[in-house]
Amino acid sequence: MAKKKTASEKKPATKKAPGKPRGPRKPAPKATKAVKVSEMKGAAPAEIEALSAQVVADGGVVFCHYQEPFGGFTVLLVGLPIEKVEPTSWQRDTSKPHVARLARSIEKVGRFLDPVIAVRQDGRYLVPNGAHRLAALREAGGQSIVALLVPEVEVAHKILALNTEKAHALKEKALEVVRLERVLAAAGDPRKEAQLDVELEEGALVTIGMAYELKPRVSGSTYMTILKRVDPLQDLPLTQALERRTALAKQVIEADEHIGKIVDALKARGMRSPYLKAFVVARINPMKSADAPTTAEAALAALIEKAKGFDASKVREEDLAAAGGPPGGGGGEGEEGGE
Repeated sequence: MAKKKTASEKKPATKKAPGKPRGPRKPAPKATKAVKVSEMKGAAPAEIEALSAQVVADGGVVFCHYQEPFGGFTVLLVGLPIEKVEPTSWQRDTSKPHVARLARSIEKVGRFLDPVIAVRQDGRYLVPNGAHRLAALREAGGQSIVALLVPEVEVAHKILALNTEKAHALKEKALEVVRLERVLAAAGDPRKEAQLDVELEEGALVTIGMAYELKPRVSGSTYMTILKRVDPLQDLPLTQALERRTALAKQVIEADEHIGKIVDALKARGMRSPYLKAFVVARINPMKSADAPTTAEAALAALIEKAKGFDASKVREEDLAAAGGPPGGGGGEGEEGGE
């Protein structure tokens, strides 16, 4: 009879090699037409022929049409009289120094080679990105401009995704989205605010945009760190969403006024830092508590109450030194008005 092996005689169990850590799942690729080069030049649909005729009637010229490579949508390459081209009404204000620099560059090089994107509406050609180039060409004496004419007018509403010529600061981006939401609401757009995630990006931006309108030097980035967590785009019609955000913007301004008084008190004690306001907000941030508010209204109300009860005399120099830069990546007073 075979003798059973003792535990010491048994082969030690081999350990499995640790598996590779799983990274984040890659998002499913978006459906595209994946246009090949050989397919980019095809017959123009009837609506493109009609748009081409309108361009000619407006005093422009159509050079060609093509299918853009990502979605296969038809685009016209056209020349337009510069007096019929203008920026969209909600677009950020142009920077005069930037326009002047571009105009000098155009004159120095002696060429203008960058087409702008345009859509046709009511006999005018609206530029959702390229306002600085358009203004610079006008300043340099240009009489015409080359444009990529997109037949779908709604593409102009996706301004933040389209604008690539000059990086948006928070103030510019926030003001654009609130202007755009108002334009869409006035036009009777039936969509809910939450359906405009491409056009508006996030709800906090609209709220901060309204706050900038009420107080141009508000420290928007300081409050974005709070609002990003509790202020999404709402499942509301645009007119109702704008009314709600008007009330929220007033709360932001009220909080900013109280926090500004705290900053003044700290400065009176000799404390100096470009991040004083962000430091104060970090100290009273209601989102740090275990029972953090879940709505923007509640979060801002809690911030206001904490600001009212803040004792600036208890802040020590070493507290400010330990804070270093802007808490949570937010800016302070150094960014006011310059964002």
